[in-house]
Amino acid sequence: MKASEVRDLTPDQLQDELLRLKKAQFNLRFQGASGQLEKTSEMRKVRRDIARIKTIQGQRNAPAAGTSKD
Repeated sequence: MKASEVRDLTPDQLQDELLRLKKAQFNLRFQGASGQLEKTSEMRKVRRDIARIKTIQGQRNAPAAGTSKD
């Protein structure tokens, strides 16, 4: 998934995609531990997609956090 595709998603869609990717990561870890994982590059792709989504979520939340004036 490209960063531009992630930016086009709504916050709810981002959360759903993050949950889906974390489940996929969990399953891939089990496959790797049991020796059933054929595409080891898939773990890297999932990990990077999770990082992309978290980065976009952080960028969207950062401006809201910095608006308070004391």
